[in-house]
Amino acid sequence: MSKEGKFLIYCMERYRFAKNMTGRQVADFFERYKVADYIIKYFESMHTTSDECIISDIDEFVSA
Repeated sequence: MSKEGKFLIYCMERYRFAKNMTGRQVADFFERYKVADYIIKYFESMHTTSDECIISDIDEFVSA
């Protein structure tokens, strides 16, 4: 698995935990809003930030 793929899974798990969601809910949410594409596109900058920043970035992306 690529480093981007591993990071995507990490982000999904962190988001799931932070938002108290199930795995299915997070998967559906990421698919509906194309969050995975966003994470892969910005992997280089996102993987150096904290979990809180990652969750905040995802929330901002979805609300835009």
